[in-house]
Amino acid sequence: MAIERRESDLSDPIRDYLVAQGWTVRCEVNDCDMTAVRGEELIVIELKRNFSVDLLVQAIERQRLTDSVYVAIPVEGALSRRDRYSKRWRGIETLVGRLELGLIVVAFPRPDAPVVEIVRHPITETKPRKKPKQRRALLREIAERSDDYNTGGAVNRPIMTAYREQAIFIALCLDQFGQSTPAKLRALGTCKKTQSILHRNVYGWFERLDRGLYSLRPGVREHIATTWQKVAQYHSTLIESTCVYSIESE
Repeated sequence: MAIERRESDLSDPIRDYLVAQGWTVRCEVNDCDMTAVRGEELIVIELKRNFSVDLLVQAIERQRLTDSVYVAIPVEGALSRRDRYSKRWRGIETLVGRLELGLIVVAFPRPDAPVVEIVRHPITETKPRKKPKQRRALLREIAERSDDYNTGGAVNRPIMTAYREQAIFIALCLDQFGQSTPAKLRALGTCKKTQSILHRNVYGWFERLDRGLYSLRPGVREHIATTWQKVAQYHSTLIESTCVYSIESE
């Protein structure tokens, strides 16, 4: 019986494949399923359970960000030589090539041993079509995330963004050091937008005690530790190292 693959089943194998080649991978960035950066290179990968028009439409839209856009689909078993020469596959490769997209296949010869194959690399486009502002925003979002905490193609799950991660860092600092001002928090390493994050209070985590003075609301630390465990661990370690440095410097 064939297994119904999800888009998220493709995410980890492709991430591991790219990381092994020196790419920095971030999933679910500005509506892109997967992104990867290596030096000045940027690639975007759109994941789908099946090859479809919707997949191609999404991929073409991503070409406004970079010329290197791939579509990725799963294949049960190995992609055999016979499959590659079938009319359907020849048609898929021809269509992807005409659209100047790359094609990635994740084969599942065994359920626990996915194999990633780059069937076709994108063709470099010569006509200008990228949106520089959107590209800069995408690269900035990638750079401001400390790690990849999302699964590409996952649905009905909250996404870890750079903004949310900075809010978590601020919350953990307030939990560690108590009520504080934006200036003192920035001295601990929080971002330039610290005052805005505290003032907007998008997630309802912070309490304004006085002008320019904030504290953490009860129960927020436990919520973050449970919901965003990996991010909380990363920033808690960062805060502890800051404390040690401060003590040693005195």
